[in-house]
Amino acid sequence: MNFFLKIFKFLPPEFAHSASLNSLNLLHKSKLLFLFNNKIINKNEYTIFGMKFKNKLGTAAGLDKNGDYIDALGALGFGFLEVGTVTPKPQYGNPKPRIFRNYSENSIINRLGFNNKGIDYLVNNLKKRKYGGVVGVNIGANKSSKGIERINDYLLCIEKIHKFADYITINISSPNTPDLRDLHLKENLKNLIASVENKITKLNFKKPIFLKVSPDETDESIEMIIDLVKKSSITGVVATNTTIDKENLINKKLKKEDGGVSGQPLMDKSTNKISLIRSKCSDIPIIGVGGVMSKKDYLTKLSAGADLVQIYTGFIIKGPNLINQIVRD
Repeated sequence: MNFFLKIFKFLPPEFAHSASLNSLNLLHKSKLLFLFNNKIINKNEYTIFGMKFKNKLGTAAGLDKNGDYIDALGALGFGFLEVGTVTPKPQYGNPKPRIFRNYSENSIINRLGFNNKGIDYLVNNLKKRKYGGVVGVNIGANKSSKGIERINDYLLCIEKIHKFADYITINISSPNTPDLRDLHLKENLKNLIASVENKITKLNFKKPIFLKVSPDETDESIEMIIDLVKKSSITGVVATNTTIDKENLINKKLKKEDGGVSGQPLMDKSTNKISLIRSKCSDIPIIGVGGVMSKKDYLTKLSAGADLVQIYTGFIIKGPNLINQIVRD
């Protein structure tokens, strides 16, 4: 597998991403994935938020935006998957180039902008999935939507996806859709939560709903968000998305690129937000994500207060062996 990872490093980032996942799909269909997950031993089953997980490691949103690789990724040994971010209408996202790999610092900068094939395409893939594990769906708003239209985008996604998702994550934290992070503001967030609550009541939706937050919010903002979540039907939080803070990057050229940083430079910042959230509420469910490149990082997220942990950049850079390293006994 390391041989293929070295080859993919020389390919354009988005092409490499697609090629690697398509290769994974081919291996899965050829029943050869055991070559990469034969070391995984799962002796424990965890029941969290009313859902059963074979382990606490999952994929973060962005890895499989359209649900094209659910069965293949599930076969690698993940305890759960989160697909998306998906929007009501298909959209191309931001102009290319929009992904910048930084192998020397175990990080990626992306300004993709919710590129995806739309909610209907994802629903069809969820209907066809054979993977029996937990699959969450991360939902967002179309770039062209403004004001109340953005809230309606989330509601439309919930309406279309609620029968096929094991949980739903409301993504208000991407830095790559203009003004999306304004939904962290108190009045905007109250309006969004109230609208979501009204929708899930009408749909009689009882499964977990998470709010994905930004690592760039102040502690006061995070505390306000947690207070609103505690008083609402929102189950918990996903902490965190990528950061626009590039001060820790050594690569001067990449410092100038717009977009969110994921990977190792995000680890401490995202973990600190997890610790803050846990300190303010001992029982709020937290899915921790951001910078996990090793089993030590994974355990650090859990120690900080995360109930589950997701990976994305670590999987891209280190490959499936990272799953083995994290979840094997």
